[in-house]
Amino acid sequence: MWEKIEEQLNKKNKTGYWLAKQTGIPVQTIYSIKRDRDMQPSFEKMVAIADALEVSLDVFR
Repeated sequence: MWEKIEEQLNKKNKTGYWLAKQTGIPVQTIYSIKRDRDMQPSFEKMVAIADALEVSLDVFR
């Protein structure tokens, strides 16, 4: 999952910290996703991430 999120972040030249601020998701949660500790983020989190990155949820399938 993180690879797909990171790809979108890189395209926009943004960081996990930026993503946390844009989504309201705690930065610790963002980095838990990165470290695969949160293997299946909730639908609500994924919607917030997709909205912040301005992509469709399909990008993360």
